[in-house]
Amino acid sequence: MLIGTAGHIDHGKTALVKALTGVNADRLPEEKARGITVDLGYAYTPLPNGSRLGFVDVPGHERLIHNMLAGATGIDFVLLVVAADDGPMPQTREHLELIDLLGLTRGAVALTKCDLVEPERLVEAQAEVQLLLTGTTLTGSPVYAVSAISGQGMPALKAHLQSAALQQLARPDDGRFRLAIDRCFSLSGIGTVVTGTVFSGRVAVGEHVQIAPPGLQARVRSLHVQDQPAHQGYAGQRCALALSGDFEKKDVQRGMWLVEPSAHAGVQRFQADLRVPTGQAALKHWTAAHVYLGADDILARIALLDCQVAEPGSSVLAEIILERETSAVRGDRFVLRDGGAQRTLAGGRVLDIFPPSRHKRSSERLALLSALRQDDAAIALGVATSKTLTGVDLTRFAANWNLDDSAAASLWRSAGLIVVEEGATQFGLVPTQWDSLAERLVAMLEKEHQRAPDMMGVERERLRRMALASLPRAAFDALLAELLKQGRVLQARAWLHLPGHAVQVAPADRDLLAVLTPALFATPFNPPRVRDLARASGIAEETVRQLLRRVARAGELYPVAHDHFFSAAAVADLATIVSRLCAENGVARAAALRDVIGGGRKVAIQILEFFDRTGYTRRVRDEHLLRGGSQAPQWQA
Repeated sequence: MLIGTAGHIDHGKTALVKALTGVNADRLPEEKARGITVDLGYAYTPLPNGSRLGFVDVPGHERLIHNMLAGATGIDFVLLVVAADDGPMPQTREHLELIDLLGLTRGAVALTKCDLVEPERLVEAQAEVQLLLTGTTLTGSPVYAVSAISGQGMPALKAHLQSAALQQLARPDDGRFRLAIDRCFSLSGIGTVVTGTVFSGRVAVGEHVQIAPPGLQARVRSLHVQDQPAHQGYAGQRCALALSGDFEKKDVQRGMWLVEPSAHAGVQRFQADLRVPTGQAALKHWTAAHVYLGADDILARIALLDCQVAEPGSSVLAEIILERETSAVRGDRFVLRDGGAQRTLAGGRVLDIFPPSRHKRSSERLALLSALRQDDAAIALGVATSKTLTGVDLTRFAANWNLDDSAAASLWRSAGLIVVEEGATQFGLVPTQWDSLAERLVAMLEKEHQRAPDMMGVERERLRRMALASLPRAAFDALLAELLKQGRVLQARAWLHLPGHAVQVAPADRDLLAVLTPALFATPFNPPRVRDLARASGIAEETVRQLLRRVARAGELYPVAHDHFFSAAAVADLATIVSRLCAENGVARAAALRDVIGGGRKVAIQILEFFDRTGYTRRVRDEHLLRGGSQAPQWQA
């Protein structure tokens, strides 16, 4: 268990930690010289069960709140220190407010310097403390009158802390590894060392990690957990990790994160649940603030989503726009202080690290954020899938909730999702959505058949743009493949169409085609080109060209080359000839085809190139091989 001190300057926090552990947590020369804690200090003491109790000693000065917050993040238990002679002071109240905003519910109060006051004053101080705790997350916490100098009351406090530690439930070590870096230093013969509290997951010696947000790659050379050598570290423990990699100590700073490489998603804005303390001023939209998240302090702007002003005592939804990138996941707690870092504005929890760029205040979006307030990923996933027609980005959902692969796959299964992969990204749809998208695609095809009955169908990409433009391409491909397998959609060369659809040649086109048919069929393996047909029939060249294209869409003609249309019967006969040439010679060559059908070599080359384009043959240098198999078209007259 990690215990964090809190309280006003000179109320004896460091002396109390030393009395409990035997360790002076003030490590800096200036701290020892002045007797004032400036930065975070750490101390450990063994427990009867063999584990170790950790203490994070924080500075109490009002100008060092940023250091206090860096230490308070990630602790399990609060030891609020109040001097019996002074009673609650400004930083006592401010620290307690911050503890309340961070959602810390387990704690105790050490009423120090009790040997310096009369019994009556001690009773008064105890009453003041109980009144101070009322209405906070530490309401009802026990108060111990102690003296770090005389030892009065210390055995009882120590016994309570040990009992609380033994009752502390181990934090789940699921999720991907994340550690908030609060110190970085170099040791001779060891190299760069970082320390911090493990927020989630586990880490072991020899594993590769990433320093985020710079993205520096590192390997764990050695590891200390609660100030003892160890092979692995887990969520809830303080760890010191010796790292090796292509970086120096100056490249690593407090506020950065050490994470599993796959866990880092750079965050420069996130949406959150905010709570404004009762005693503070109302919070206005677009207020500038300091954000204390993990061990970091970042300037930001606050964009309120469900109101224009957040009144004291209210909980609101907001988007936090950071001045620079950091790392965060859903559930991380943070504190907001004003632009001068002098006054607390609010506290909050991260809800979504992938906020949309549009429709942030829509009722659907606010409903999803409300669902994210609950600590149940299944509920949030259910709401997310109900608010979209084209599926949920599961890769982002898992990153937001810091789910590892196993937990994510289990959640997808329990939700009954249809999962589609596109590269490294997964998308999930519920079966009813999948069926609805299929109906939408079929309906669009039906609409296109009605609009253009002379068209064979719709090309794949055009159909995707018309029917399901916002659906990920991989999901569209999977949906279409299923419809093709079911026979609800058919494919003819590049066109997709419904089973009952047949291209109809309009009566007027049929009459005009009758004029051209004799010339087209006179020499089936080398029919006249468009310009020759127009000249011979007296019909405008463009009229002939458009007519033959419409008839080709009906499957009665094929554009073998530019402006050169062959009848379906001729193409089927040519396919048979090419197949025979391949059977006899192993390949088909332009010269051999020319000898069979007559005409020039150029036409023979164009015919073979047409069969290459359609997949009936494939070209190898100047020869053409029959493809065969299901991918080759079956030509019929």
